[in-house]
Amino acid sequence: MRTTMARAGEPYHYDRTQRGFHWLMAALILVALGIGIYAAWQVPGTSPRRELLDLHKSIGLTVLLLLPLRLVYRLIAGEPAYRAPPSRSAHLAAKAAHASLYALMLLLPVSGYVYSAAGGYGLPWFGVLSFPRLVPVDKALSLAGYAAHYWIAWGVGIVLGIHVLAVAWHAWIRRDEVMGRMWPRRAARG
Repeated sequence: MRTTMARAGEPYHYDRTQRGFHWLMAALILVALGIGIYAAWQVPGTSPRRELLDLHKSIGLTVLLLLPLRLVYRLIAGEPAYRAPPSRSAHLAAKAAHASLYALMLLLPVSGYVYSAAGGYGLPWFGVLSFPRLVPVDKALSLAGYAAHYWIAWGVGIVLGIHVLAVAWHAWIRRDEVMGRMWPRRAARG
């Protein structure tokens, strides 16, 4: 695996579309996690739990719909070169972390979908439409979906925490360009 180095005048940051996907999906995931955690503390079958879970599902399904668009665009646009390439081990760690995040962004909404669909719960999307039920109503499948959703959410939280710590390390300790590759204001200056 070889990382490329940006030539003079060549952009070293992700383009606006990739940064847009990154920050939009980060916001959606954080909001969905927060709503899901808060809703879990509400009394089942009551308001505001039902409404919160409908919003949680809508956001999760939105992430699921955006993910293939983000992946296809990433394959087309590629990764920008570095001005100062990281070490091989740092680059491999970043690749593994990003692969984990993409897998979790897929598995979390899919497990939530299975939990809801197999449990006979609604699959709304912001009150505009309902997603089709692609799995049979099955209590055991619903419970498996719930367990998977619960543990995958923990995985997302852990991997996101590591991601944020890595960004902080690059920004405040290494003081390198890594954060500027995805941060809109720095990218606009570079």
